[in-house]
Amino acid sequence: MKFALVNWGSRGEIEPCAAVGRELLRRGHDVHIAVAPDLVGFAESVGLTAVAFGPHLNDILRRYRDFWTSFFRTPWRIRSLGRMYREFLDPLSESRSDMIPTLAAMVDSADLVLTTMNFEEVAVAVAERYDIPLATLQWFPLRANGRLLPIRPAWLGRWIMFTLQWVAWRGSKSLEDAQRHELGLPKSQSPWARRIRESGCLEIQAYDEVCFPGLAEEWRRWDRPFVGALTMELATDDDDEVASWTAAGTPPIFFGFGSMPVESPADAIAMIGAACAQLGERALVCAGSSDFSDVPELDHVKVVGAFNFAAIFPTCRAVVHHGGAGTTALGLRAGVPTLILSTDINQRLWGTSVKRLGVGTARRFSSVSETSLVADLRHILRPDFVARARELATGMTEPAKGAALAADLVERYARVHSRLPATD
Repeated sequence: MKFALVNWGSRGEIEPCAAVGRELLRRGHDVHIAVAPDLVGFAESVGLTAVAFGPHLNDILRRYRDFWTSFFRTPWRIRSLGRMYREFLDPLSESRSDMIPTLAAMVDSADLVLTTMNFEEVAVAVAERYDIPLATLQWFPLRANGRLLPIRPAWLGRWIMFTLQWVAWRGSKSLEDAQRHELGLPKSQSPWARRIRESGCLEIQAYDEVCFPGLAEEWRRWDRPFVGALTMELATDDDDEVASWTAAGTPPIFFGFGSMPVESPADAIAMIGAACAQLGERALVCAGSSDFSDVPELDHVKVVGAFNFAAIFPTCRAVVHHGGAGTTALGLRAGVPTLILSTDINQRLWGTSVKRLGVGTARRFSSVSETSLVADLRHILRPDFVARARELATGMTEPAKGAALAADLVERYARVHSRLPATD
């Protein structure tokens, strides 16, 4: 069978889809994936046939970071926020005109389109136009529910999420309808999330059920199976060096920033170094997409470009990071406490989940100081947090099993809805 994967986003957002694609490829299927131009090389490195679609990622992420930093720091500056919002949104909107021909060529003769959260409505329209079964892969509980927002009663949280979905649809309806017109489709009459649900689409939840207690029961009426966080645990050239440094002293505290570039790497290292010195801890820092080449070297702080988190996290005392879905899952699997320093609303909600589960705490990255970092680290290194983190880890899904289950689901869905011959 041929599977077309549509997945614009950062490395952490691409990896769950690529993990499913790699498993489908291993089973002998033809797998194509559309990703941001910056990540074509990554997708090809795991064996997938990749095409570029949408805008380049790096400039968008920088503008996105600046918007959310200002949103949380100075929410009353409406005019400035509006300008910054347009600065990162306009390139996304402008790129839509090139998406249809790119995706149309990729889905030709496909048996199933698997899409994720960014530009989901574009994949919905392409699949509808070419009459191809559609499945979605969610690395976050995006569909309306009463378990995500820290709001009670649950019905109010559900209502807020439904309302936000409607507002998002109305705000982008003209763009969506223009693309639907280009494909020869009628205008949309309801939010795409509702259309997906009403069509009976397969909606795979690529995160662990234990992270949101009660969510699976709430969604039992719909086809939304949980497969756990899908991470590939890829080895890097620096793994042996990092493992050697980690083993040569006390277990370090991990610090990472994900794909979002840090405004001032020098200030970040100075704060991390000072906080860990107060606590008598070592720090292992993953530079990610930020440039730490000019920061001063400290004996108790090691900075590395990239390494295999799955191999190193279990050797750490705690993990401190931005709150991306993949990094959060890897920390929870490792059974160590978590401190999330979020930069946007999705990451902030992962921080809320970590606090609710009793395995860590969270705050906005823009509000962090040396004093707050010391206090937060002392808080999460308490024995009760360590014990709860170890306990929660036993309920997390192994990534290989999750990828296999997700591949089983999309294979089965494609066979049923494409009317292909059944196989044993």
